[in-house]
Amino acid sequence: MVLVAPSLLSANAADLGNEVKLLEKAHADLLHFDVMDGHFVPNMTYGPLILRSLKNLTQLPFDVHLMVNNPENFIPWFIDAGADILTFHLEATNNPNLLIEQIQGSGLKAGVSLRPGTDINKLKKLNKNPDLVLVMGVEPGFGGQPFREDTPSRIIKTKSIFANSEVLIEVDGGINPNTARQCIEAGADILVAGTAIFKNRKYGNNIRMIRGG
Repeated sequence: MVLVAPSLLSANAADLGNEVKLLEKAHADLLHFDVMDGHFVPNMTYGPLILRSLKNLTQLPFDVHLMVNNPENFIPWFIDAGADILTFHLEATNNPNLLIEQIQGSGLKAGVSLRPGTDINKLKKLNKNPDLVLVMGVEPGFGGQPFREDTPSRIIKTKSIFANSEVLIEVDGGINPNTARQCIEAGADILVAGTAIFKNRKYGNNIRMIRGG
């Protein structure tokens, strides 16, 4: 069954501790943290202090998406803060293989991501498999964008590049029950959703709908 990772970017920022507890009760599988530096994307969010303050409130894994320039400067902070998965963008570094080794060597799962307009075939240049590839269904930086129609085909292409491996495919951006079905059919393993989960207080129902009912 596909895993669902609510994006805390859409949660009530004034009550994150309670939101995390509610999501755990609603049977979320992971918690997704969108980290933005105001440079790689034109928006800013939170730093490692937020993760550290929430870590003792839940058993859910922390899935961190670094939308930042120079991710090598951020990775040690988020390792120390309690991340379980750390994903960086290939466009943001010249040393992706080194970063994958650094993250995996710290006992975490390493993820890589690409902007929607970046050629998926750039993943073939990796010398070491990541644990996860994050396929973006929207341009990174803001929530609430419409789902890109080419996302399912990018999922399929990504899976073909890592055929016969255990690399997971995560999808983030524009996820709702309809687009979730398209992603699952294309082979997605993890779906990140913000607006579709937090649009009302029915977190459990919304998560079930994204999983397919």
